[in-house]
Parts: sequence; structure tokens; C-alpha cells
Amino acid sequence: MTKLRFGAHPHLLGFEQLERLVERTAKTAGEGYPPFNIEAVSENEYRITLAVAGFRDEDLSITVENRQLVVRGRQAEDEGEHMFLHRGIAARAFQRSFVLAEGVEVACAALEHGLLHIDLSRSVQDVVVQTIPIDRR
Repeated sequence: MTKLRFGAHPHLLGFEQLERLVERTAKTAGEGYPPFNIEAVSENEYRITLAVAGFRDEDLSITVENRQLVVRGRQAEDEGEHMFLHRGIAARAFQRSFVLAEGVEVACAALEHGLLHIDLSRSVQDVVVQTIPIDRR
């Protein structure tokens, strides 16, 4: 029996990349650290907030490549000799990825009170109606 792939459906022309996007998103779904929120600020604006307590802005990097937003964090090694009775604050490196829809751009990022806010905006494209002439053969 042949499996019909999503991108191979006869009414979905040119959507082959959508299947790859879903697969790529599913791979990153298991990440648990750091915790995050995604909120719709308005119809075309979004905000991703990551809880990055203990990280400084120089410990964090934000990149966008091939419509994938990647946030990385790496803390410098603690040089002091501390004897922790309990260590509950995570101090590990992380990488968190988000797949951005076409037309969604990163507007800005800010770190305040241990929360990293990344604001996104979607550009609204004008509706274009195109008339295709029919050639007589």
C-alpha cells in the first residue's frame, strides 16, 4: 500500500516544503528548557518570552536562518568555589528553535528581569488579482 504524503496531494501544488517544515518542528517539540510563552499581541504581532534567569545579554544569541529562529544561551563557568546545599537554578547551555511563517520577521529583542522578550511582526501583503490570458493555438 502506498502512503500518500501531505506534499503529494494533487490539490496542494508547491507545498512540498510544508511537510519538511512540520517534520522540522516536530523534532524540536521535545525541548523543555528554558520554558517559554508565545502570545499574540495583535493580529500581526507576536511575542515569544523565554525564562532565562541567570543569563546576561552577552550569554544569549538570537539568529534567524532559513525561517528558523534560534535562541542559544551559554553561561560562563562559575569560577568561585561554592558549596551548594541545593542547586535548583539551571545553569546549563540551551538551544530553543521556532519555525517562522513566511513574512514573519523579528522586530526586536529585550532582556528584562530574567525574561527574554522577542517581538515578531508579520508584514501584510497586498492582495494581487492576476488575469491570465488564454492563448489560442
